Amino acid sequence: MSDIVQEAWRKYLIQLQAHPLRTKAITSGVLAGCSDLIAQKISGVKRLQLRRLLLIMLYGFAYSGPFGHFLHKLMDIIFRGKKGSKTVAKKVLLEQLTTSPWNNFFFMMYYGLVVEGRPWSLVRNKVRKDYPTIQLTAWKFWPIVGWINYQYMPIQLRVLFHSFVASCWAIFLNLKARSVAIKAA
Repeated sequence: MSDIVQEAWRKYLIQLQAHPLRTKAITSGVLAGCSDLIAQKISGVKRLQLRRLLLIMLYGFAYSGPFGHFLHKLMDIIFRGKKGSKTVAKKVLLEQLTTSPWNNFFFMMYYGLVVEGRPWSLVRNKVRKDYPTIQLTAWKFWPIVGWINYQYMPIQLRVLFHSFVASCWAIFLNLKARSVAIKAA
């Protein structure tokens, strides 16, 4: 079995080297889909909501993967040639003050408007009510992930690592968004 895994990993790394943006987008889409599948099962959905699953995969494919790809390229430009703990701390701080709030806000908007198809007024109210709690929770969790990512991951694997952890985070966001939708219904 380990030979199969090693060969799959080798082929994945070749694709990552040859087609980094495409590979990261597909990886993020697949991981987002897996997280939604798990979230649906945990939340007790009787029948798989395929439309929702595909829309979450689209989010990972069209937004999360490309966003992460370009974010890490930008971080390398901003901090070109700088290494060490202070640089890692600056990267984490910059990411937490800029992309973290945006990504959580954008996910909540996408989920409410596109995935659930709710009207703007309901989505706006849900975001107003739940966004602060979600963002504060994110600031307790994501700086540790960011530190590990910038300190230990080579640049080509940062989006993969982030996407994997984000799939767990997305389960939390999906369940949070769903519990609010159930209360609003």
